Amino acid sequence: MARRSSSSSHWLSPVSSLFIPRTGDTLWYLVALLSVLSLLLHRLSAASAADPHFEGFDADEDDGALDEEPDLPLRSPPPKLTLSHPSQPESHHGPPDPTPQPDPSLPSDLPHKPSYASFDYWDEEEFEGLPFQQQNQPQEPTKITENATPDNPSSDSDPKISPGPVAKARKSYALEIAGVSFLIMFAINYFTGKKENENLALAWATKFAVKDSIFEKNFSLLGVGDGDDSPLLLKEGQNVFKFYASGRRFCQGLLATMELQSRHDLISRLYNMVVPTRDEITFEVYMNDDAVDQVVFALAKKKVAKALQKEERDLMRFASLVSPPSGRKWVVDDLAVISESKEVAGDLITEAVLDQVFGEKAFEKFGKGFISMHFSDQQVPHKKMLMFKFALPDANHMADMTRLVALVPYYIDLIGRYKLSSQARSKTEAARAKVAQEVYKELQNARQEALQKKKSDRKKMMEEAEAKLNAEAIRKKEAKERARQLKKAMPKVKMSRGH
Repeated sequence: MARRSSSSSHWLSPVSSLFIPRTGDTLWYLVALLSVLSLLLHRLSAASAADPHFEGFDADEDDGALDEEPDLPLRSPPPKLTLSHPSQPESHHGPPDPTPQPDPSLPSDLPHKPSYASFDYWDEEEFEGLPFQQQNQPQEPTKITENATPDNPSSDSDPKISPGPVAKARKSYALEIAGVSFLIMFAINYFTGKKENENLALAWATKFAVKDSIFEKNFSLLGVGDGDDSPLLLKEGQNVFKFYASGRRFCQGLLATMELQSRHDLISRLYNMVVPTRDEITFEVYMNDDAVDQVVFALAKKKVAKALQKEERDLMRFASLVSPPSGRKWVVDDLAVISESKEVAGDLITEAVLDQVFGEKAFEKFGKGFISMHFSDQQVPHKKMLMFKFALPDANHMADMTRLVALVPYYIDLIGRYKLSSQARSKTEAARAKVAQEVYKELQNARQEALQKKKSDRKKMMEEAEAKLNAEAIRKKEAKERARQLKKAMPKVKMSRGH
């Protein structure tokens, strides 16, 4: 008994390892299982295609037809076809002898089956030695012979009949297998991609938003709730996560938005293999109204800087590209500076920032994930705001962006304490006054266009209403209008009371 239990446990162990995959091998196990199912369906479709019974050939009816005619003789092999070469030219003669001659090669005890082939049009010069149908033979045995099951089943498989349904069956099975395989792969990718994005967002929160981290030291409230147990991250989609922090001087709050790759979408994942994209995080710092001076500044990679200057309205109106100054350190050549004045650019790009991130030596190691940063007091909808955009590394190398994240509290304090000089302030005020006038003119033009459009619409509606009136109404309206015009043209008589 113990030997039987040990043998059963030894037999069940490979089975359990087959149906319960190890951790980490789930994807490969499902792919293997899908392949086995595909091969099994293909085998079944081939077996069904090899079935000799086709539509219109019923085996039961064939058996019954054979049982009804038990006296039919056995089928003899067909006679050999030979081509004769006569030594003398052929003479005109009648049809061959209708009585077939017995073949001496066949055994004499087997009965010979008469041939029922019909030759209505006989060409006596072409064939010789073929049996001839007797005219007095009944036609019913022909039907029996056609419905009867042949002795050789292999001869019943006609290649002209079988490929049609077999090809259709295989085609239908192939489409079904492809559709089911795509759905299974889509479902597997959905759950695995969703888990990857969640792990990446949690890795960032674990590094920068927990106790003794950068944001915990610089903000008093972290997360989307008021309590201590409130979640740090808010999930708005399978690839969008948000983090909120507040409770710091110079600003009302900070909102970080992580926009990750759509790993849960199989089509997007395949597209990202061809066109690579990066996971990005954007920090939006909402500054207090009295904490930001008249500053418009942006620092970004050169391609991104061109796009920002075309898309952002404040950069289009107030700022321009700043050339590197002479006699001091500046950012690497991969970056471009857009500012309202050179004074603002020089004051915001400090020596500490150049040594930590934007210098030539530091940028190669710590600035790989930098995309752009944009400071302005003319933003929409929140007027005074700081924006930072970085690329996220993978979950195992989240510490590589520590210095980039440290730029956020650094510039909050720097912008909050920064004040323009009197000369720079006069220039910025003049620029803002000019822009304000342009905006006022644009509003006035838009208002005039709206009034003109309203008048034209009203006139069009009145014309349409007049077109719908009948002739009598038009006549009355014209008479009324004529009387009004006459009354208006008559001189006014002033009546005075006599004494």
